[in-house]
Amino acid sequence: MKILAIGGCGSMGRYAMRSVQNYSAIEEIIIADINKETAKVFANSLNHKVSAIQLDVNDANALNQAMEDIDIVVNTCGPYFKFGAPILAAAISSGCNYIDICDDWEPTIDMMKLDAKARSAGVTATIGLGASPGLTNLMALIAIGELDEVTTVYTGWDIGGTSLDENAMQQSENAAMMHGIEQMTGQVKIFQNGAFKMVKPLQKINVNYPGLTNFNGNIFGHPEAVTFPNYFPTLKDSINLAHGGHANFLILKSIMSLVNLGLLSKEKAANLFSLLESKQSSQNRHKGSDYPPVMYGFAYGTKNGIPASVGVCIPSNSEDSDLNEQIKNIGMGEITGIPLACGIKMLAEGRMNQAGVLAPEAGHIEPQRFITDVFEEISIVLGLPKDSLNDSIQITRSW
Repeated sequence: MKILAIGGCGSMGRYAMRSVQNYSAIEEIIIADINKETAKVFANSLNHKVSAIQLDVNDANALNQAMEDIDIVVNTCGPYFKFGAPILAAAISSGCNYIDICDDWEPTIDMMKLDAKARSAGVTATIGLGASPGLTNLMALIAIGELDEVTTVYTGWDIGGTSLDENAMQQSENAAMMHGIEQMTGQVKIFQNGAFKMVKPLQKINVNYPGLTNFNGNIFGHPEAVTFPNYFPTLKDSINLAHGGHANFLILKSIMSLVNLGLLSKEKAANLFSLLESKQSSQNRHKGSDYPPVMYGFAYGTKNGIPASVGVCIPSNSEDSDLNEQIKNIGMGEITGIPLACGIKMLAEGRMNQAGVLAPEAGHIEPQRFITDVFEEISIVLGLPKDSLNDSIQITRSW
């Protein structure tokens, strides 16, 4: 299999490529970036399978030429609201399978509209297979599978739960932070009371998570909210949430209010957001057994005719202190890039072959096996025994 990794030397893509180079089903990897020197330096740090090219994705002819004789297009080139749909459309036209880590809800909707074209072309395109979206979708899918009927899905995470990649921290305008500002200002799309609607982000939603004290999540614009209703017709609510320290969210809301009023630029807000997150991570705040999870999928509905809920998560605190320490060592690069790598492996091995444009919860990925593969791969990346993180996922039920 031959891969074109667009943006593969970036702060997320590089984590995926470091793993993918070792997969026997992958014969060649081409790292494509607008900065050829950056791509070349990274490619030279990997094995003999990997080479680099200069590619400006704004050049449609160059993009199509780069996809000639390619089996899988891997897109980690942001921002997705600008490049997601055009690169996917080019991959479909070229007959290439496609995978990305798109975490913007707007381009997710645009890319889902290409489903019929992908099916007609026999192309498997999985969008949003990172941490969130990605692992969160599959956690929620496991939770849904335990219910007879589902009416509510929440996906969520601790806004300070993972650390940024060193390369990303060195960038003057960090893409992750700018993404966060975009999804916490203006209005975002969610599915509520059986209909899609635009709402102000950061509104509180109470989460009655089984096994934990009730906690509040804050609406955060993300693809999960808009993809789940496509696959589960009984849903009434589908919302993505972020949580964190109460004081930090008060500060965040104040910053976002200034952006909405036009008194603070999004770039300056991103810098303030970075400062807030770095201070939070340096505080080593104690997280008791009732603290909300690092990352979770939650489903509410019925079981045997009575109301029921299921939560599937990476817990903030487990009884295993060694596991707690290992989870703390997982950064944003690993938790986002490694699921992408595992998806690439599935594509290359023919284990993911349903045609169409598909979100992670579409049913073409067996969630428990995939999550196990991800944590085994992360263990290897962190230099741990392969089964070190096998107990990272916790399932709790209301019954």
